[in-house]
Amino acid sequence: MSKIEIEPHRNRDLISNAERPCHDKLIEWKDKAKTIIESSKNYIDDALARATDAGNTLYEKVYSTAYDVEAWLDDSLYYDDLYDSFEEPAHPPHHGPPHHKPPHHRKPHHPPHHKPNMTIYELIAKSKFTTKLAKLINDDDDLVKLLNGTEANYTVFAPIDKAFEKIPKHGKKPSKEFIKDLLLYHVSPEFYPAGRVLHSYTIPTLYEPSSLGHPQRLTVRASFHGLTINFYSKVVGLNFFGTNGVIHGVDSIILPPPKVVNIIDLFPTEFSTLTLGLEKTGIFEKMNTTAHTGGTFFAPSNFAFKKLGPKINAFLFSKFGTPYLKALLKYHIVVNQTLYSDAFYDATSDDVETQRPGSYFHFDLPTALKDRSLAVDVTRYGPFISIQINGFTKVTVHDGVAKDGVIQVIGDVLIPPKKLPGSKNLVYWEGEEMSEEEFKERLDPLIRDEILEL
Repeated sequence: MSKIEIEPHRNRDLISNAERPCHDKLIEWKDKAKTIIESSKNYIDDALARATDAGNTLYEKVYSTAYDVEAWLDDSLYYDDLYDSFEEPAHPPHHGPPHHKPPHHRKPHHPPHHKPNMTIYELIAKSKFTTKLAKLINDDDDLVKLLNGTEANYTVFAPIDKAFEKIPKHGKKPSKEFIKDLLLYHVSPEFYPAGRVLHSYTIPTLYEPSSLGHPQRLTVRASFHGLTINFYSKVVGLNFFGTNGVIHGVDSIILPPPKVVNIIDLFPTEFSTLTLGLEKTGIFEKMNTTAHTGGTFFAPSNFAFKKLGPKINAFLFSKFGTPYLKALLKYHIVVNQTLYSDAFYDATSDDVETQRPGSYFHFDLPTALKDRSLAVDVTRYGPFISIQINGFTKVTVHDGVAKDGVIQVIGDVLIPPKKLPGSKNLVYWEGEEMSEEEFKERLDPLIRDEILEL
């Protein structure tokens, strides 16, 4: 038997100086091998343990709806300390001024590099941090088969067990159909490792509501709250690779969003004027009950209405101004065409989905106001995006996903363009001060149908 084979059984004090380097190297190899084996089995648990411990004091709020009001409206810049929670003690959210610069190029916490030997289903089933998610998946044979299969490289945003503690205890048990939709909404049929997630604005999922007509998408934000999905579910672990995809851990269950009008109604401090206008004109009920396949709602905030001035607002919400208000609001609604920052779905066309990954693209979107369209320009600056309507109005919060479309929040009320006498060209409003008379003049040719309906 060679010396190296018997060395582990010898007293280290009896090893000669000549033998010691070889002996020490063997011990080092054995320690490394043991570490590799352990990390291969438990790396998802180890990573989520660190992330969970660091984030326990953050976002323990129970989300009873699909949106958190403050987070939804905090259309964020990139967060400098995006990955602090993986390696540093918990600290309260940063409430200072926004950082107008990209994040530090600090290396995020990733699991050890190794060749994956389990499917994403097996990783979830064996992790001590996703036991509740695994139980839900195990109740659905089709989903188990899907996440064990190789038909695609899937991406799963996996809620950790802590996420389920946010569910109200008194709530009634959801139906199997709802649970199925809920689980499908956490799975993308496309491969989104961390780098691609960080450079995406929305991500398609396997959940497809009939009122939308295409796969429901998730909204991605790198914000003061960290990297979030749908503005509130914080990513606490990245890049757990399986043989058929990748898993990212999240700290909140990602609920399928409600309809557009219900989302608007959730934010009275931001959209009370808009909600009042929708209810006064009957558009609220019509949007909620009329069948359509997706759509885009350019939603003006309270501040946007305030910019119109007290006289125009007083007129719009008067008895005589109702036809004008209805025409104005219909100019903000695009039916059956859903425009996200990085994808466009047109239910009126055979070419249902159009993705524009380039730096600039333009759309002319017909609105619910007869013969009036919106000119929309989308420009990408690296990780940032700019959306402008009619060459002037900016989208301030983009990609508010909904069950029946998408909400793009705007900082100005959209005013229909007017035609000059003897000219076919349209003149767009660019924010200049407008009198009540000028406002009426722009809308007078467009309100005939609204008067007849009222």
